[in-house]
Amino acid sequence: MSDPDDALDRLGWDAGWAETFAPFAAEGLRPARVVAVHRETSIVRDRSGDRPVSVSGAFRFAALGHADFPTVGDWVAVDGNDLVGAILPRRAVFKRIVVDATRRGGHGDEQVMASNIDVALLVAGLDNDFNLHRIERYLAIAWSSSVTPVVVLNKADLTDDVDGRLVAVQAIAPGVATVAVSARTGAGMEGLRVHLRPGATAAILGSSGVGKSTLVNVLLGEERQDTAEVRGSDSRGRHTTTHRELFELPGGALLVDTPGIRALEVLGAEEGVDAAFDDVVDLAASCRFSNCRHDGEPGCAVQAALADGSLGAERLAGHQKLERELARAARETDPRARSAQLRTWKIIHKSVNEQMRRKYGGDT
Repeated sequence: MSDPDDALDRLGWDAGWAETFAPFAAEGLRPARVVAVHRETSIVRDRSGDRPVSVSGAFRFAALGHADFPTVGDWVAVDGNDLVGAILPRRAVFKRIVVDATRRGGHGDEQVMASNIDVALLVAGLDNDFNLHRIERYLAIAWSSSVTPVVVLNKADLTDDVDGRLVAVQAIAPGVATVAVSARTGAGMEGLRVHLRPGATAAILGSSGVGKSTLVNVLLGEERQDTAEVRGSDSRGRHTTTHRELFELPGGALLVDTPGIRALEVLGAEEGVDAAFDDVVDLAASCRFSNCRHDGEPGCAVQAALADGSLGAERLAGHQKLERELARAARETDPRARSAQLRTWKIIHKSVNEQMRRKYGGDT
């Protein structure tokens, strides 16, 4: 007879999780991993198989927002009534902002998309939709969560310049494992599987139309996820994954598939952005002024690099775009940041009004 713990080991259970779970085991609770989430119900897998569970009343009362509820990849403590009493502390998460239109200003709440991730498969299409800025974005997300990124360039059968695209990715992500594959033909898949070790959990990220669902089906060895044709004009497709789910792969790794994400908010990703753009950050450290905006200030090392060609304008634009997104995310989730922004705009408006009165007289 097989060891009952083998079922948990296959899900990524280890000595660290067992130590963390010890107080809950003493209360008679059992460990389980969340493999799918459907509105109010989660599907967990434990030594006995899969079962639906709900959170307990005490759990729901204590929860402060979306991020406090179970998500795919969580390890949870479940009682004899199939109620979740606790979530074990998460090791790594991908999260986004959920904007609540009913709240004043449409302020957002954090939502954890997937947890306890070891590897992020950042999927891009080698077709008309190939976009280095999008890869930079996902690299920032991975590094901000302390997750190892692997860039997967899918649809290698649709381009004659695979080597050129690999070089372009390595230029923005030196040292990051990059694999060119064709999920449709199976080419290059063995090179991807070496990054999916038994017991490790990978998350697959990428915008619609890059072939994520086809890739999942190939890794699973069966047609589990629905796929859809993409538009020929821009290689975009409709989202075919409608919920997040954790799959066990034949080689022993685990894989989280997420709905197509194009506008994933980068939350708490300052370190991830710095890692994704370490060349820009290093140059900025040499600017004469510490608050240099790289927009005409004297002694700007970034502008000097642009002038001599050692830094590309597109590279700087990608960094600035993510920096603006970080600022926006902070305003939406941090009341102090929102208040600071409001104070800034009040000062600007007051200054404009005073200038208008001096120039034209009377009220404005």
